[in-house]
Amino acid sequence: MTIILNGQQHSLSSEITLPDLLESLGLSGKPVVVELNQEAILPRNFAQTLIQANDQLEIITLAAGG
Repeated sequence: MTIILNGQQHSLSSEITLPDLLESLGLSGKPVVVELNQEAILPRNFAQTLIQANDQLEIITLAAGG
């Protein structure tokens, strides 16, 4: 199946939970902001969020600096 991840096509073998996707991208445990189909997903809802074919995701990593 294919999703759109940060504006690019991204292939997945099957539906996946958001935490599993973040882990596969090396982002598990890192501060991120996630938008799924143009709606912000609160971190407390990540575990219940299922990524399906044709979903559009924007994932932004947060970094401190100055």
